[in-house]
Amino acid sequence: MMQEEKPHEIDIELDDQIATGQYANLVIISHSSSEFVLDFASVMPGVPKARIRNRIVMAPEHAKRLLLSLQENITRYETTVGPIVLHKTAAEEASEKHMAMSFTVGEA
Repeated sequence: MMQEEKPHEIDIELDDQIATGQYANLVIISHSSSEFVLDFASVMPGVPKARIRNRIVMAPEHAKRLLLSLQENITRYETTVGPIVLHKTAAEEASEKHMAMSFTVGEA
């Protein structure tokens, strides 16, 4: 007789200090052959310096699982609430202005 495999259940505890969360509007992602590093920071208007508030290090397999989970959750969110509109950052706008003003050899 084969035994049925029961799904693994994990008891997750959320510490009060962690439960309040940290605001982040910037994430810097880097990686090596064995891990991905996500550094979360918040950039405030008029403040030239951003301090990293949290660093998450994970295996490449877990990083891909995170990507897939985020894709699934964004799809659910947009189905319920509506599309998420991405606004250009100041750096993206500056880059476009620079590109519009630059010429390549042979252009008149």
